[in-house]
Amino acid sequence: MARMILNETSYFGKGSISEIVNEAKKRGFKKALIVTDKDLVKHGVTGKVTTLLDGANLAYEVYDDVKANPAVSTVKNGVEAFKSAGADYIIAVGGGSPIDTAKAVATIINNPEFADVVSLEGGAPTKNKCVPIIAVPTTAGTAAEVTINYVITDEEKKRKFVCFDPHDIPVVSIIDADMMASMPKGLTAATGMDALTHAIEGYTTKGAWEMTDMFHIKAIEIIARSLRGAVNGESDGQEGMALGQYIAGMGFSNVGLGIVHSMAHPLGALYDMPHGVANAMLLPIVMEYNAEFTGDKYREIACAMGGNPCLVYNLPIEDVRKEAVDAVKKLSADIGIPTKLSDVGVKEEDLQFLAESAFADVCTGGNPREASVADILELYRSIL
Repeated sequence: MARMILNETSYFGKGSISEIVNEAKKRGFKKALIVTDKDLVKHGVTGKVTTLLDGANLAYEVYDDVKANPAVSTVKNGVEAFKSAGADYIIAVGGGSPIDTAKAVATIINNPEFADVVSLEGGAPTKNKCVPIIAVPTTAGTAAEVTINYVITDEEKKRKFVCFDPHDIPVVSIIDADMMASMPKGLTAATGMDALTHAIEGYTTKGAWEMTDMFHIKAIEIIARSLRGAVNGESDGQEGMALGQYIAGMGFSNVGLGIVHSMAHPLGALYDMPHGVANAMLLPIVMEYNAEFTGDKYREIACAMGGNPCLVYNLPIEDVRKEAVDAVKKLSADIGIPTKLSDVGVKEEDLQFLAESAFADVCTGGNPREASVADILELYRSIL
């Protein structure tokens, strides 16, 4: 049996942000809590939403204490902010961190027995659909606006935990590339590689099937042709990434991921490393590790990454697998992703803890090849 869960409503294209007003009014919403971060407020990105609300006389309050890799305390403070505001819905403006925070807050409001936050880990048995969320992504990568997943950091235990819950998906998503245009190059690169990782891991995970394969291959194709341009500030590239990352989310949300994400999560928790950078560094080595357990799928990946179909479909599978991995490495290098973990502060003495944390991560079970703690440790060490 397979299951597909997608957004109730999504809008695409530049200027689609204006649909927030129409959706809030027709749904009878009274007051929003805007969940965002201080940088987005400072640079006027959140203001694009509040200006619309002001013009329509729609009430709101702003909760902007979200930081990258949001913690349990961030969620608890957001729950209190929602209650004190007297809000009845959330507008999440930001990348994965604000949208993930919004999902956790919205879930706890309608399921208060999970107020400790940590009990939401995994597939928590929530009974009620979360408070309505309108999600406005400002990065092209996480696809949090279309997934049932979110990730929270447990600061006390220095670990991230993954939550997946059909009750947490936003009711409305606004995929407007204008809201993503202010991303600096480094963030565009990192979040774009996060999206590519979603597509490739989702395509090769144990739970993959024909419908999700359709999404993932198209997402790889769009991202491969769009990411370099997006990093260079080109409008077509930005539009492509906005769509490509969403399509990847439509797939992986329903079938899961693999050990790239398992290994990236503890790097974010321990070093506060940007999630997309961690994924980008890990993706090629995990692709090599998984290659023999993916059947013929690397042919499709190699083609979607821009390979010549006439060559790809006539080469031995071993050569095709190398071509697919090399294409990912080249894209990553072209947009300035570092290649060594030591270059971003990772220490040898932490590798065992990282490997044990990654092995325990919920994404590990979806990897196409079984991986032990020792296997994961060696993968980390190979790019230290």
